Amino acid sequence: MSETHNASPYKGSGQLTREQFLFYEMRTTAKLMAEGLEDSEVMKRIVDENLFQYPTEKSLASMSKACLARLYALNDKGLITAITTQPTDTAKQICLYAMMKRYRLIWDFMLTVIGEKYRLREFSFGKKDINIFFMQIQEQDDFVSSWSDSTIKKIRQVMIKILVENGYLDHIKSEHLNPVLLRSVLENGIRNNNDERVFPAFNCFM
Repeated sequence: MSETHNASPYKGSGQLTREQFLFYEMRTTAKLMAEGLEDSEVMKRIVDENLFQYPTEKSLASMSKACLARLYALNDKGLITAITTQPTDTAKQICLYAMMKRYRLIWDFMLTVIGEKYRLREFSFGKKDINIFFMQIQEQDDFVSSWSDSTIKKIRQVMIKILVENGYLDHIKSEHLNPVLLRSVLENGIRNNNDERVFPAFNCFM
C-alpha cells in the first residue's frame, strides 16, 4: 500500500486542505527571495517578524516552506520577481501556475477540467465537474481513492476558491466560467519552461 502511495503523482496534494492559495504569503516570500536572501534567512525573517500574521511559529514555518517550494517550482527567477512587481491580477496568475507546477492535482484539474471547457467553449461550471474529476482520478490512483470524503470536500473548496481568486468564477457559488486572459509575463515564463501545454488552463490556444 505504501509503495502505491509513494508512487502516486498526487502524493502531497492532501496538504492543499491546509495551504490554500496563499497569495499574500507567496508575495511576501517572493519579495524576500528577490532581495537575495537564502531560504533559511527567508524563513527566519517570516517567523521572527511574523510576516504572515499567523498565531504560531509552527504555522509560520510550515507555510513559508510551502511558499518556497511553490516558488522554486516556477523554475524562473523572473517570474518570482514578477510576483512582487506586477499588478495583483498578474501576480495571482503566476501564483496559480506555481501551484500547478507544485501539485499535479491542480495541474490536472486546470488542464482536464478548466482547459477543456475553454477549448469546447463550454462555460457552465459546478461542483459536479469537480466531483467527476475526482471520481476519474480515484478510479486510476489508489492513493487518491484512499482519501476520505471530507478531504475531497475540503480540496474541492480550495479549488473553487482558487478559481474565484483568479477571476475564473465571480464567487464560490457561481455556475459560469469567465473568460480569462493569459498575462504576457506569465506566457513568456511558460514558454521558457517549455510548458506550452498548460496554455488551455489560461484560455489560451496557439
